[in-house]
Amino acid sequence: MAAASPPVCDFGWKAPAFSLPTTDGRVLALSDVAGPKGTLVMFICNHCPYVLAVLDRMIRDARDLQPLGVGVAAICSNDAVTYPADSFDNMKRLAEERGFPFPYLHDEDQTVAHAYGAVCTPDFFGFNSDLELQYRGRLDASGSRPGPHDLRRDLFEAMREVSSTGKGPQDQIRSTGCSIKWKAA
Repeated sequence: MAAASPPVCDFGWKAPAFSLPTTDGRVLALSDVAGPKGTLVMFICNHCPYVLAVLDRMIRDARDLQPLGVGVAAICSNDAVTYPADSFDNMKRLAEERGFPFPYLHDEDQTVAHAYGAVCTPDFFGFNSDLELQYRGRLDASGSRPGPHDLRRDLFEAMREVSSTGKGPQDQIRSTGCSIKWKAA
């Protein structure tokens, strides 16, 4: 499976609005998940080895960012017909089994992934309190296998900076992961 990488951060780009069903039966909009000091939108899925390699760290970082006023949400946009592991039922199962501290939203028609220009899983979009993009980098230096536990927490450190200053770091290292599994046209 070839790795994909998103473009560099387009500072100031405004977060597109969305309203999507969650694995716990709600429908949430961007405004519902936005935090007072910033918002992190993560495009993930259930089967990608890059996501699975860092899932525990994503959960840890979400838990650590929320007290700083950063809202966090994860979105699965993969085609579940071609990739049944990414079905809504399997999303529910994963969120329950791993105790996600953030809503896990289902972008079945992939309009949100297209609006955001999501490229891979994981693909991280870190916004300031005005929903302006400030971070589009990696979680840490892990790849399709978890790196050592003492890796620099790139995503956490960037979003901590965003929460306190409204601006993200100028130097960012792109995330790497499996490409979004798009539906046939």
